[in-house]
Amino acid sequence: MSRRTTTPEERDLFAKSFAESRPLLKSALDVPQPKTSARVVEGGTGIDGNTEERLRRGQIDPEARLDLHGLTESVAHRTLLTFLKGAMARRHKLVLVVTGKGRSQAEDAPFDMELNMRSRGILKAAVPRWLNEKEFAGLVAGTRAAHKKHGGEGAMYIYLRKGR
Repeated sequence: MSRRTTTPEERDLFAKSFAESRPLLKSALDVPQPKTSARVVEGGTGIDGNTEERLRRGQIDPEARLDLHGLTESVAHRTLLTFLKGAMARRHKLVLVVTGKGRSQAEDAPFDMELNMRSRGILKAAVPRWLNEKEFAGLVAGTRAAHKKHGGEGAMYIYLRKGR
């Protein structure tokens, strides 16, 4: 298979378009940097009572959604961090992260030592733990289990801090 040759008209059009381009302003590349000194306190949230009640009732729709189904822990961690930073840069307040419910197990089920046969629900347990890490602390104001219409037990709302 041979490559298509470029016509002189195409070359002229490219040269004109390229000559008209201007670099982005430096201010367009600035993304607000979150404070990372604070940690998210377990049980306490940065969500006021009215907002908390509206979230509980499912009256606020998330502005962005991330589905972590099928991702490994390390990939999901990176993806979540990138997603939250991007959502904060776009000045979103509420995002939805879908982790999945995991397979239900009996209360008396023995601990599973075979890692290749490990029980499911790993991301559901890991995401709240990640949100308490230093790199996430400046992004997250609070979390809450999602309303049924947004995924219920298999999803969670993440309320983002205001960008500085």
